[in-house]
Amino acid sequence: MNKSSNKFRHLIWPLVSLALLLLFNAIFTDNFFKIEVKKQDSAQAVQAPSVPGNPSENNVSAVDPTEAAAKAAAEEVEAAKQTVQESAGQEAQAPKKDEKGVSIFGYYLYGTPIDILNQGSKVMVLAIGMTLVIATGGIDISVGAVMAIAGAIAALLISMLDAGNCVGAGMGPAWYWIIPVAAALVLSTLAGFWNGMLVAGFGIQPMVATLVLMVAGRGVAQLITDGQIITFDNPGLVFLCNGHALFLPFSVWIVVAMYVIAGLLTRKTAFGLFIESVGNNERASRYAGIEARRIKWLTYVICGFCAGVAGLLAASNIKCADSNNAGLYLELDAILATVIGGTSMAGGRFFLSGSLVGAILIQTLTTTMYMKNVSPAIVQVPKAMVVIIVCLLQSPVFRAKVLSIFASKAAKGGVQ
Repeated sequence: MNKSSNKFRHLIWPLVSLALLLLFNAIFTDNFFKIEVKKQDSAQAVQAPSVPGNPSENNVSAVDPTEAAAKAAAEEVEAAKQTVQESAGQEAQAPKKDEKGVSIFGYYLYGTPIDILNQGSKVMVLAIGMTLVIATGGIDISVGAVMAIAGAIAALLISMLDAGNCVGAGMGPAWYWIIPVAAALVLSTLAGFWNGMLVAGFGIQPMVATLVLMVAGRGVAQLITDGQIITFDNPGLVFLCNGHALFLPFSVWIVVAMYVIAGLLTRKTAFGLFIESVGNNERASRYAGIEARRIKWLTYVICGFCAGVAGLLAASNIKCADSNNAGLYLELDAILATVIGGTSMAGGRFFLSGSLVGAILIQTLTTTMYMKNVSPAIVQVPKAMVVIIVCLLQSPVFRAKVLSIFASKAAKGGVQ
């Protein structure tokens, strides 16, 4: 029982902080918990049939001078009004764009919590790969630049396919979006392979090795797009971050799938144990027969793949490739999410679930600040404060010192 409680102890303070942020958001947000069932394609209200010579719906002036004709026209207008009222009562109208809270429109969930999950999907995907890298004692600060590269190659290829200037255009828009998605994932995986080669193959410090691609990556993305912002409207590529499936945005299901795959890979195979062993003591791992370099290399490859997925989500969200701003500083959010989730920067034991909670916490804080009209330049200040507070609460040394202060004050009060 004690072992089970210790297993999730790292999630206590992140979950408490997340609950407080959501409570704050719910208090100052209208209809935060509101759920409405609405149809996706609501029919337009049936307009009342106009009577010849009728200047308005309320005042009917029949053309026929006879009283019977005027009475018939009035009855027709009243019946039409009744039909309009019944139709309006049966069919719900679409929610307004500025409506807050959670609602179901077209049998899909919308609202502030869903926006947090959708917008935070990029950081959550990055945090999965970053967790594995940090668990080996390394770090990857190039994931933001890899996101830009992945979005750039995807947008370039989809524009070429739309113009019919690329192999595979005959597949049609419904299927040829798979080509740029696959190309973006392959290129981002190669970027992770490059980082792994520098770190594990040549023994370069992880910060320095990944700094190379962080600096040069956006230049590569600019070369791919020729310095332009390439827009696209392919339904398959747009669906990745703007589509819905089973009541939730499709990007959320991508995060769930990657989390399940990473969990099975690290907890149901020896790969996770090897990662923890390399992170705790790389030399002892080599003496035990573990290919430490290969393990570290593989974690960087996985991190590059995750960055490619996040880059596709970012490009799909804005329907274009912005090499200057895509993934900008998201590597810092991914590192913070990993640390908040309980993974030590020194390597060793890691927590994928904690990293996801940390990513949601960061995105919740960011979304809450934006909803309160806080300037993006100032958002970083409260974000840093929350991160420091959560990390301090997770520190056993800090908690022990705080408890010792209270214990000493209680002892002095008892002596008096």
